[in-house]
Amino acid sequence: MPAMSPASSKDAAADKAPAKSAAKTASQSKAASASKAEAGDAGYAIVEASGQQFWLQAQRYYDLDRLSVEVGSTVSLDKVLLLNQAGKTTLGQPYVKGASVTVKVLEHRRGPKVIVYKMRPKKKTRRKNGHRQELTRVMVEAITGAKS
Repeated sequence: MPAMSPASSKDAAADKAPAKSAAKTASQSKAASASKAEAGDAGYAIVEASGQQFWLQAQRYYDLDRLSVEVGSTVSLDKVLLLNQAGKTTLGQPYVKGASVTVKVLEHRRGPKVIVYKMRPKKKTRRKNGHRQELTRVMVEAITGAKS
């Protein structure tokens, strides 16, 4: 078995390394493009509800301020500010015409307790108060775009 010099063994290892890294980057780019395609197909919408803006995706649940509807009923949110479906983004001015998000009411609940503590220094005046926000948990069923 012939003895190899240290320089020749480094060159051999260097020749193999780029081939491995090229294969890794090709497989990573395929996986990244596949995940982008899946994410683009799902789409999302930015909706105005209860005086706030929410980024909504299909088949996820969100907590909105209390809605005066029954549990199990569906609600259509028409104030869509931005819509992204199949990789195409539509920006409303101020709302996207014809777009809506259909949500199903899962439950009415209360948010976490927030402690409000007010104190006037050197006056022996203290006031402690708690607050729990009334919320409605909704599941996004469908995001429909504008009909062209």
